[in-house]
Amino acid sequence: MFARTPRLTLRPGWPEDAPALAEAIAHESVAFRLARLPWPYTLEHAIDWLQRSQSRGDVVLHILAHEGACPRLIGAIGIHPDGDKGGHEIGYWLTPDAWGRGYATEAGFAMLGIARHAMGLRRLHSGHFIDNPASGRVLAKLGFRNTGVEMRHCLALGIDKPCATLERDLIGEEGSCEDPERMAA
Repeated sequence: MFARTPRLTLRPGWPEDAPALAEAIAHESVAFRLARLPWPYTLEHAIDWLQRSQSRGDVVLHILAHEGACPRLIGAIGIHPDGDKGGHEIGYWLTPDAWGRGYATEAGFAMLGIARHAMGLRRLHSGHFIDNPASGRVLAKLGFRNTGVEMRHCLALGIDKPCATLERDLIGEEGSCEDPERMAA
């Protein structure tokens, strides 16, 4: 699947993305905000991830920003089966120099369109560590509502941390996903 927004291209990861992926994600400030990212993150982790990320029923798309002559990998967004809740979870990350520019929200709206129109999903779950309120603001803009707090493991830190849990219904909300016709599957 691919999606285009005014400033972004969302596309699957390719093997040749490994160096750019490792450079974009290998920051403590990113790793400590994610549940399943090893730390320190190496080029070998990126190569392994790119080889297996599409094989588990996940839809993971790299986020490329059109900031100059050549698009730059600034993050990723994905929808993953969530066995614990019997549904699907959306998650995302951005490299630190892309924070605060609206990219996560823009990519999120595109991914909501994919979830609803291409995948036929009825509901999405998400979560963010309490010490990452910026992610909570993105999810609120995307229409997610709080459902509680749970402890979730942070692999990079090796500890359990409090995590806000959220969900969003995708059915019966015609027109609720910003520009779904920009999505291409």
